[in-house]
Amino acid sequence: MTVERLTQAAAELADEVGFEKLTVSALARRLGVRDASLYSHITNAQDLRMRVAALALAELADRVAAALAGRAGKDALVAFANAYRDYAKEHPGRYAAAQIELDPETAAASAARRHSEMTRAVLRGYPLPEPDQTDAVRLLHGTLHGYVSLEKAGGFRHHPRAVDASWRRSLDALDAVLRNWPPA
Repeated sequence: MTVERLTQAAAELADEVGFEKLTVSALARRLGVRDASLYSHITNAQDLRMRVAALALAELADRVAAALAGRAGKDALVAFANAYRDYAKEHPGRYAAAQIELDPETAAASAARRHSEMTRAVLRGYPLPEPDQTDAVRLLHGTLHGYVSLEKAGGFRHHPRAVDASWRRSLDALDAVLRNWPPA
């Protein structure tokens, strides 16, 4: 048993039961071992959660990087957004883990910086100087996270319009806003 294997098993468990229900005890039961045997690999439950968050950020960064390859402008924006949404749907526990605040040491060693760099790479297709670019990064992440969170919670199911159609229109709207960013 390695810390990497424990982290992978914890991520899989989080996808099945929810990140909020991920505990050392639940992981030990999953692996058929005693809780104490896991503590030779992890410090505590918070350490385990941080490791799952770092894994999720790395996986998401890899997926987004592959989606962005060779794309620019609106094509890059759509590829970025779709990779983000697809990951959230396929790995709900890991996606939730990727949203937690990391301690500075974990953040420095994680893929969080890669996410910021890739988001800014998408935004290079739009004429946004600082501080507008930082505002656009926050708008993009807030919009994508809000949409996938509401979708996951079933917030869109009681409307006859297809969720995917609204998603595409939302990306059209984001592109329009980014191309026509209002002056300060």
